[in-house]
Amino acid sequence: MEGRKGGGRGGSKSCLSPVPEDRFEMVLLLCKIISSGDKDKDDGLDFNEFSKYLREHEKKLRLTFKSLDKNNDGRVDFMEIKQSLADLGLDISQEEAKKILQSIDVDGTMTLDWNEWRQHFLFNTATNLQEIVRYWKHSTVLDLGDSLSIPDEFTEEEKTSGMWWKQLSAGAMAGAVSRTGTAPLDRMKVFMQVHSSKSNKISLVGGFKQMLKEGGVASLWRGNGINVLKIAPETAIKFMAYEKYKKMLSSEPGKVKTHERFLAGSLAGATAQTAIYPMEVMKTRLTLRKTGQYSGMFDCAKQILKKEGVKAFFKGYVPNLLGIIPYAGIDLAVYESLKNFWLSRYAKDSANPGILVLLGCGTLSSTCGQLASYPLALIRTRMQAQASLEGSEQLPMNLMVKKILKKEGFFGLYRGILPNFMKVIPAVSISYVVYENMRDSLGIQK
Repeated sequence: MEGRKGGGRGGSKSCLSPVPEDRFEMVLLLCKIISSGDKDKDDGLDFNEFSKYLREHEKKLRLTFKSLDKNNDGRVDFMEIKQSLADLGLDISQEEAKKILQSIDVDGTMTLDWNEWRQHFLFNTATNLQEIVRYWKHSTVLDLGDSLSIPDEFTEEEKTSGMWWKQLSAGAMAGAVSRTGTAPLDRMKVFMQVHSSKSNKISLVGGFKQMLKEGGVASLWRGNGINVLKIAPETAIKFMAYEKYKKMLSSEPGKVKTHERFLAGSLAGATAQTAIYPMEVMKTRLTLRKTGQYSGMFDCAKQILKKEGVKAFFKGYVPNLLGIIPYAGIDLAVYESLKNFWLSRYAKDSANPGILVLLGCGTLSSTCGQLASYPLALIRTRMQAQASLEGSEQLPMNLMVKKILKKEGFFGLYRGILPNFMKVIPAVSISYVVYENMRDSLGIQK
């Protein structure tokens, strides 16, 4: 912070020029304060800007403190912290609430007065409880190419300011780039789900060789166009439906409990999937198509409609809907368990876990969700594809499950899971990097 303005070019990058490791956190914090207080965007912070930043920041902190102080006694205890976080959809145990309180409590009384709260957060750019809670928000921005997750939740401030659509746009772009980057592995997964069996074992290398021989390098991206195209309508429908279902299902106005949020999210996912499901069927058909079979998406839709009728666009619909419940339920349960484990073991000085921990929790929870719902995903894909395969029986879901178990055993329900798991880490990494860059480009504050 300098009295003389114009602190050099390069913005925040100049803040992070070679810095000793033990001072990195402090420098990063100062960069955030400069970024928040620098109203004229000249990469410098004069005394007037700094004073104004402190006054505005303190006002926001006082409002947050008052919202935490449920009984208006001027002090905040761990039960008030627990209740406030529950109101925002973050359920924690009493022990975890105590740990959060202890990380702020200076005098060891196990309660917080205004001075302790102010001292802890005055030089932290988190301005309200929602921003503090957002550390642990289970975001679905980590796109794995599956459409079974519960939608993102936005604060009232984000909704009224219009920030929500920027967040959704950033997430959609991250999903588009991520799916394009991992499309060859996704195509291999679908290829193995449909064609691999005990009598026709397809290895990862052998499968790629077959695809390259049949259609060249470009064939590895078959079906990716419609896979990317369906992100925007699905995201928009899921978000709008989620908001409606939350209002319908909440037992108290403005408060949504965990089970209500899960039910609303599952119903929103089902609504979105119903609306875009014909695109899911087309994605499978385009992914599996042979060279010259379809000239494009419209030709694919036209041929399906002509040969098989409207019903063909909803083949595999039931197992797809059934897959939402185990995926979303296990995903959330594992994420909550990992979060609680981290808070109980490592949250000594701060409730902020850091980006690697959050990415790890999100990746593991999504992977567990996929593992639970994968057999239903395989059944769905085979039902979507069976009419396009020569000599294939048109079996309903229950008979297809029996046939797979009889001929291939239990592990026959997990054909193609290797490339599915292989795409998790690159998909998560690409999603996160693109999302963060899109947030910067759209002016979304961190």
